[in-house]
Amino acid sequence: MQRTRIVPILYIAPAIILMALFVYYPLVRNIVNGFYEWNPFTLDRSFVSVDHYVRLFKDPVFYTVLKNNLLYAIISVILQVGLGLVIAAILEDKIFRKFSTAFRTTYFLPVLISMTVIGILFSFIYNPEVGLLNSFLKTIGLEEWTRGWLGDPNTSIYSVIAVSQWQSIGYCVMLYVLAVQKIPSDLYEAATIDGAGKIRAFFSITVPQVKEMTFVLLIYTVTGSFLVFSEVYVLTQGGPSNSSQVFSTYLYQKAFIDNEPGYASSIANVILGITLIFYFVQNKFLKTGEE
Repeated sequence: MQRTRIVPILYIAPAIILMALFVYYPLVRNIVNGFYEWNPFTLDRSFVSVDHYVRLFKDPVFYTVLKNNLLYAIISVILQVGLGLVIAAILEDKIFRKFSTAFRTTYFLPVLISMTVIGILFSFIYNPEVGLLNSFLKTIGLEEWTRGWLGDPNTSIYSVIAVSQWQSIGYCVMLYVLAVQKIPSDLYEAATIDGAGKIRAFFSITVPQVKEMTFVLLIYTVTGSFLVFSEVYVLTQGGPSNSSQVFSTYLYQKAFIDNEPGYASSIANVILGITLIFYFVQNKFLKTGEE
């Protein structure tokens, strides 16, 4: 009996050890580091209590960063989760099902492309002189809308967010397609008999039946929005004038450029706190996550 209990523990022990070493220990260590200041090139450490957090909440860049990440999260939820579900439902409709394989491949291809390559591509698209976007606007008579999209503080963050949506929406679509395929066809047939149209069936059947996948994608999307780094760093590096700065790029700047690892740790802890709050609110009030 005792051996029977030990065997499962032995199987999962390697995974537990790896998680402890590479996830939980760094997490706890980073929380502790947020209360210290030190030079990365020496071993001297000084305890500063909550000074980093006081400084952070007085830092005007922090509120710009918070606003940008919230914008990232809101737009990503609307487009990646909301629009992703709509596209998945359309692809699984009887009318489009014969072409759905080609469409799914088309939507998913950007997910497979390196962010560096995508950054170079969209740098050409956003180029104020020869970029495709400004050329298109001039062609259709909207020349007054042209601008330096990545160099304008009013549009830089939205330009970066647009790149993320283009790249990531295919991932959400594919997961939603899998969820929609699991919905029993009897439900749609019964709805059709009762006189429900496609839109009514979508809101009454599809949306409730994929709520567990929606929960997963909300967590994935919002967490990704607060951890986003590559898109911003490749396209703008947080500029101009910190207008497109996000938590991860600001953390990187403080840790590796300004040599303030303790302050950077406090920023990382704030990111952790925000994502955990969202998770618990989502789990509590939307009653999802059971599966």
